[in-house]
Amino acid sequence: METFWRYVRIQAFVFVCGIVGPIFLIGFFASQPDPSLKWMYWWGLFITAADVLIAIALASATDGRTSVDARANNAADRD
Repeated sequence: METFWRYVRIQAFVFVCGIVGPIFLIGFFASQPDPSLKWMYWWGLFITAADVLIAIALASATDGRTSVDARANNAADRD
């Protein structure tokens, strides 16, 4: 559960930094149907997907460091 909350905090921060993706999606869906705005949809999807993947990668990387540190501490405790 700790990893999930770490991911949520990282995802929130990444969305604050990369808010342009969701803004493009909101702008696309809030506007009148216009074929010239298709770029907003595709770039919004791409940027939002990149934000999610970055957050997953960061949460995974920080979780790995915690596991390695915990294993090192356990090994040191045994000695």
